[in-house]
Amino acid sequence: MLNPKQLVLICFLLFGINLIYSQLGFSHEIGVIAGPVEFRSDFGSRFEEETNLGNSGIGIGIIHYINFAYRADCNCYSTDNYFNDHFKLRNEVSWNKTILDHHGFWVQPDKVSINADKLRAHHGVAENFDIGTQLEYFPKSIRSFQAFSYKFAPFISLGIHYTSYNPKASTDYGDGDVLNASNIYSYWYQDPQFLPSIPSGQQREYPINTNIGSSWSMVTSVGVRYKLTVLSDLMLDLRWQLYFSDWIDGFNHKLSFNKFNDWLIWLNFGYIYYLN
Repeated sequence: MLNPKQLVLICFLLFGINLIYSQLGFSHEIGVIAGPVEFRSDFGSRFEEETNLGNSGIGIGIIHYINFAYRADCNCYSTDNYFNDHFKLRNEVSWNKTILDHHGFWVQPDKVSINADKLRAHHGVAENFDIGTQLEYFPKSIRSFQAFSYKFAPFISLGIHYTSYNPKASTDYGDGDVLNASNIYSYWYQDPQFLPSIPSGQQREYPINTNIGSSWSMVTSVGVRYKLTVLSDLMLDLRWQLYFSDWIDGFNHKLSFNKFNDWLIWLNFGYIYYLN
């Protein structure tokens, strides 16, 4: 996961951003989010929904907003301009975890080969700690929403997160050692059929690596807020997060259908409270 120096640096940067905006008098919101995660990794075949839907997990997080539409220092609305009335800055610390298995065509009951048995026996865990910032855009007026002119406020967002990943891998095949090549699917590390430039018998990069690591990721989402009370909202948010690494799940084979880095979809439900 994050080492102490990295955590201190990122927290310092986020604190600095918040301090700058706090000095400008903007108000703050804080909330919690939680919901199901669908982790799209190298387990199973690409676009195979049985694998994608089968490898679902959970995510939770704490979120903080800087609200440009309202000033805490005077309990009044800020200068009436488009940015202040339609954008919020969202900071987040979150965690997600997904148990990974192989599903679908290659492990169906009629597949009775040794390689099929190795696929069934291979398991993984994707566990990630995120910290980052997103800019949220509200097409409708934030001021009007806070004044109960309407109950629902849709939004879209875009941002960047720093991800610390701590994957796990295991196998029930053979001696149970996932780093023993004889226990894993042979095509992952040795098969000239998929990579003709590799001479027969020569191994490519080993596809399993459970070392703790870190990566940046791009986050975008679409959602809606529901005005619950003067000082609180409910939120529904559908997120797409693309990692800038293919080792987030600890698994990165080089077969022809592995063309994308790891990514996830997270449907989260949230409660937000207005501090000022």
